[in-house]
Amino acid sequence: MGTAENPDAGQGPVLLDIGGDVGALVVTMPGSTDGLEVEIRPAGSTARASGHHHDDHDDDDHDHDHDHGHDHQHGHRHPHVAVVGRPSAGGVVHTLVYPSVPEGAHELVPLPDGVVELTVEVRGGAVTHATWPTG
Repeated sequence: MGTAENPDAGQGPVLLDIGGDVGALVVTMPGSTDGLEVEIRPAGSTARASGHHHDDHDDDDHDHDHDHGHDHQHGHRHPHVAVVGRPSAGGVVHTLVYPSVPEGAHELVPLPDGVVELTVEVRGGAVTHATWPTG
């Protein structure tokens, strides 16, 4: 018998695993994106996906809010999390939380077949905050 995915996963506090050259990323999202899954990739990965692709990080060392372990981009795995509404002072804030991200530039791509919507620079040992573009 298969294991059902926990529908409440990721709706509480998130443990961040940062330090050295590893940071975290929190992206404020529009409420309309609730449940959307967004993949994080090293910057330039999307452009290289049609040719030879090289991952500069080891996904097995990272714990993610809502990581399914799916393969994307021709068998190369990139972590992804879902937009979750989290309680905040005055209401609910929808966010993506990547708790452990290698320092450097990263692209955020909605799944399953989105385009790069946001590029962010993550600093090691810090929490980087970004806002999803609206338009």
